[in-house]
Amino acid sequence: MSPTPPARRLRLGLPRRVFSQVLLMQVAIAAGVAVLATGLFLAPLSDQLDDQAMRRALSIAQTAAAQPQLAEQVEHTPPTAGGPVQREAEKIRKATKAEYIVIMDTRGVRWSHTEPAQIGKHVSTDPSEALAGQEVMEIDEGTLGRSARGKVPLRDSDGEIVGAVSVGIAYDSVRALLIHAIPELLAYAGGALAVGALAAWLISRRVHRQTRDLAFSDISGLLAEREAMLHGIREGVVALDRAGRVRLLNDEAQRLLSIGDEAVGRSPDEALGEGRTADVLSGRVTGTDLLTVRGQRVLIANRMPTDDGGAVATLRDRTELEQLGRELDSTHGLIDALRAQDHEHANRMHTLLGLLELEMYDDAVDFVGEVVGDHRATAEQVTEKIEDPLLAALLVGKATVAAERGVALRVSDRTRLPDRLVDPRGLVTVVGNLVDNALDAVAGTMHARVEVELRAEGRTVVLRVRDTGPGIPEEQRELVFTEGWSTKQPPAHGKRGIGLSLVRRLAERQGGSAVVGEAHGGGAEFTVVLPEALTEPDLEPALTVPSAPASAATEESR
Repeated sequence: MSPTPPARRLRLGLPRRVFSQVLLMQVAIAAGVAVLATGLFLAPLSDQLDDQAMRRALSIAQTAAAQPQLAEQVEHTPPTAGGPVQREAEKIRKATKAEYIVIMDTRGVRWSHTEPAQIGKHVSTDPSEALAGQEVMEIDEGTLGRSARGKVPLRDSDGEIVGAVSVGIAYDSVRALLIHAIPELLAYAGGALAVGALAAWLISRRVHRQTRDLAFSDISGLLAEREAMLHGIREGVVALDRAGRVRLLNDEAQRLLSIGDEAVGRSPDEALGEGRTADVLSGRVTGTDLLTVRGQRVLIANRMPTDDGGAVATLRDRTELEQLGRELDSTHGLIDALRAQDHEHANRMHTLLGLLELEMYDDAVDFVGEVVGDHRATAEQVTEKIEDPLLAALLVGKATVAAERGVALRVSDRTRLPDRLVDPRGLVTVVGNLVDNALDAVAGTMHARVEVELRAEGRTVVLRVRDTGPGIPEEQRELVFTEGWSTKQPPAHGKRGIGLSLVRRLAERQGGSAVVGEAHGGGAEFTVVLPEALTEPDLEPALTVPSAPASAATEESR
């Protein structure tokens, strides 16, 4: 026989589903409110019915006391069961449907009563207030049980008090009115509860769809996991609401964008300022793996819309990768130049060996002097005009690479730059990037030439790089400074369109500018103006602000 399955244990407590919990709680609240409202209504209703019964009894007593014949009959007739006072009181009682009407003299002796045997006897309750001229309303016990009473003095034609009139309304009738009102009140409360339950069900259904039928514990766990994930991953995450305002920033996004929690609730334009980064986050620029530059960082951004009308953007830092890629490109270029130089050096050595074997010693000396003199002349030409060692070394190296690529790189005769640069590395970045762009533009063309001009005008440095390439159309002269824009195929290591953007940022950071125009005779001419780039002649160079290395900023952005 198969084993008997274990009995399921009855689980008590709240259901786990959010839908069920919300529905249960809302129905409980609606029921509690209905019960509370019913109770709060019934409590004053009882007092209100008591007050109405007492006022009714008082009104009947006032009406009876206003009959002038009652006072005369009390004064001139004896208290008997068949007397005129009893007949008049019973007539009024039946007409008003009161429980009793008792008429008494000033001694408290009854002249009328619902039970004739009580006529001629003293009343069971104290009549002193009414005999003293006061009107009384009360709930009290008498010979006929509990009743709502009204007592008024009975006066003769001269206004003298000759007795009192006491009228009672059976308290059972008051309680009956209250009990009769309860079913109707409960019907209203039940209707309100049904409407509340329906509304609770509709709200719970909406909550069910929005929470995807998760339990509260699941939601709490997801929130904890989300916080841990957002603040632990090495990618920046920016969440925006349907109005385009930032609603969430993780730690990495704050670091990459150089903003803090104050950006939450603001639009990207307000938090970051106008620019490509704000355009990407706002969705004005669309696409995947969008390139943008924020400060000195090169970022790759992706933006994905969410179901609620907002969006989530992720940011990856590619600064180090771009720097390594630039260095790799530079290394490849140097290797190609060295390989070409090695080949050329071998040819020269073979030529020199032949001259020596032919004992043409004078020709050999002239040949060696010519080879060494060309390189030395280039270096001397650069160092005479550019006194900064970093910048001079850069241009000598670029001249070697240019020569191997069949390009003539020369320094303009107008070039004069003293060794007083505030930020030599920043200028190296700018010059290296522009020269590399120019070499790429003219490579493979006839009579390729690149000219570099560096001039000092007071403390301002003016840089011009001209080439004989195809030039840049006028409509594209601003686009070349946009992050991610390029007319050439990207390199193996990543994307293009970074270098010229960094050039303009470096210039603008120092209060300068970077523009491109048409060179004399064709080609492109880039002009960069850097105010306050030189120190005063008598002052030592100031501490420089670290800049991106030339290899990190060099980019073929055309």
